Amino acid sequence: MRAIRYPIPPAAEGWTVERFLREEGFSGRMLTALRKLPLGLLLNGAHIRTVDLLSPGDLLEVNLPGETKRMPTCSIPVPILYEDEDVIVYNKPAGMPCHQSGGHIYGTLSSVYAAHCAKQGAITSFRAINRLDKDTTGAVTAAKNQFAAGKLWKAVKKRYFALVEGSFPFPDGLIDLPILREEPLGMRRIVHPEGQTARTEFHVLAAGGGVSLAGFVLHTGRTHQIRVHMAHLGVPLSGDFLYGTEDKALIPRPALHSWELSFRHPLAGGKQTFSVPLPEDMARLFR
Repeated sequence: MRAIRYPIPPAAEGWTVERFLREEGFSGRMLTALRKLPLGLLLNGAHIRTVDLLSPGDLLEVNLPGETKRMPTCSIPVPILYEDEDVIVYNKPAGMPCHQSGGHIYGTLSSVYAAHCAKQGAITSFRAINRLDKDTTGAVTAAKNQFAAGKLWKAVKKRYFALVEGSFPFPDGLIDLPILREEPLGMRRIVHPEGQTARTEFHVLAAGGGVSLAGFVLHTGRTHQIRVHMAHLGVPLSGDFLYGTEDKALIPRPALHSWELSFRHPLAGGKQTFSVPLPEDMARLFR
C-alpha cells in the first residue's frame, strides 16, 4: 500500500479534506474509493472523513488501495531507466507489446513489470502512460498507482526518432491532419477529415542514400500517428510494411524509436527527463 503524507500549510486552514485533496489532483472516483477503506484517510493517525476540516500543522495521510490481481510474469530482461515508489521508466526492445492481447499473453512489458514487482513482494497493475507499438523501441513510462497515473495522463512530453524512405518536402513542420481507423475492426489508420485530431511536429536531422533521419514531437497520441502522417506525406518509415514500404532489406520493423520522455513527477513535482540512444538496428541503418 502506497502512503502519501501531506503536512497541512497555513493557506489550507479551514479547508475540508476533500477540497485539499482535489487541489492535489485526486479525482472524485479515487476519493470515493478512499472513503471505503478503514485506513484510506488518516489525520494525525486517526480516521477522518472528507468533509472534516483541516488545521495548519496537521498531517494528512492518504493510503492508496493495494492491488489484488496477479498478472502473468516474464523473465525477459528489460533495462530500467528510472524507478521510485510512483513511477518506472523502461527501455523497451523491439518485438515486445506493452500490454497483453489475444495473440500476446506472455512476453509483454506488463509481464516483465509483474515479474519485477513479484521479486519485491508487491502486486501492482501496469499503467503504461505512453504505449508503444510492439516493434517500436525506447522509453516507456508507467505509473505504479492510480494517483500517479491520473497526474501523468496526457502530461508526458514525447520525442521520437524515425528513419523514413525518401526525402522530406520541408526541413521541418507541423502536420495537423485527423486520423481515422480505415475499417471498423482493422489495424490500419488513414488521414481522414472525420478522424480524430492528430498533430505531429517534425525536424529533419540528416539525409542520404535514400533515407532520412527525423526527430518528432507528438502533440497528440493517436495510434500509429507518426507512421500514418509520414505515409501521407510520401515518406513512409523504413520497414513499415503496413503503410507503404516494400524494401525488406533495410530493416525488418518500422524504424521508430521513443528517444526522450519528460514530465513533472506526480508527487515530488520536479521535472524528470529520460533519453535513450538509437537501438543498434536503426543506428546501423543510419550509418
